[in-house]
Amino acid sequence: MATATNLTLWGILSESKRIINAHSRHFLALSVIFLLPLSFSLIVSPSLFPLLYPQHSSHVHILRRQTLPQPQTLTLTTSLSLSLPIPFLLFFLFVVFFSLFALASITHSVFHGFFGRPVKLPSALLSVATSFLPLLVTSFITNLILLSLSLPAIFLFSTTSSSSILVAISAVLVLLAIVYLRVSWSLASVVAVTESTCGALHPLRRSAFLTKGMRTLAASCFLFFGSLQTILLWTASMLVVGSDGWAWKDWAFVVQIVLTSTLLVLLMLYNAAADTVLYMYCKAVHGELALEIAEEFAWQYVCLPFDDGKVPHVVSVVRV
Repeated sequence: MATATNLTLWGILSESKRIINAHSRHFLALSVIFLLPLSFSLIVSPSLFPLLYPQHSSHVHILRRQTLPQPQTLTLTTSLSLSLPIPFLLFFLFVVFFSLFALASITHSVFHGFFGRPVKLPSALLSVATSFLPLLVTSFITNLILLSLSLPAIFLFSTTSSSSILVAISAVLVLLAIVYLRVSWSLASVVAVTESTCGALHPLRRSAFLTKGMRTLAASCFLFFGSLQTILLWTASMLVVGSDGWAWKDWAFVVQIVLTSTLLVLLMLYNAAADTVLYMYCKAVHGELALEIAEEFAWQYVCLPFDDGKVPHVVSVVRV
């Protein structure tokens, strides 16, 4: 099957939808295993602290209304500082691990589904073990570099006044550089999963090479999913924070949480799939996909195309 696909955001979304629909039960299983716990925890996390530490909340409230002797105040502050970071650290580790698990399994599945290869749940779960360490190292280095660049920008913005136009311009330039690097490295996680890489910086360099000439499309994909997920998380946090502990007994509140969690699952699923499809399109633009497609079609003459969505899919890209 050969189709001409324009290199647009809509073309990436359409191809992602084709692959997901062709293996709907497989991606549903991955979503339930990895994405659903992740999305639910992200949405309800603003309300977890008052439920887990009601006594600390009441103590803090008392501290605001009356003055305690200095030794008692120091003891209470020390106990809060020692006990509060533990659940936040566990929550952070949970988010990091499940994010990488979901990214590895979904990227592996979309990559093989793009060629019409068999997509099985055991192989997707096994890919988590082989891709977790490269993904973790790539994510750590990427965030470390971007954070190190963000600190000067934050400092410049904090020291900006009405007369320091040069400082404001410098801060904006630093932010633009951060966005440029983030877009250039948008395929680094896909490279870490699909390619056997040597070196911690190889996925970043490889992603920068593949997105060369395609950064506008990569930026549109990043902004599309990033803005939608940010708006959804912000809206859900306002909903949860604006409620009290008794709101969980209201069925309408629970339904809203379930709906927002489901919508966030879909956004994260299509985001990972779209990045993988974009990776394949970038390889096609750079002429790296022809040999892989030829190898896939070498065995096609023995295949019976019972499901049009599961046979090899040839993409001829057209620049717009």
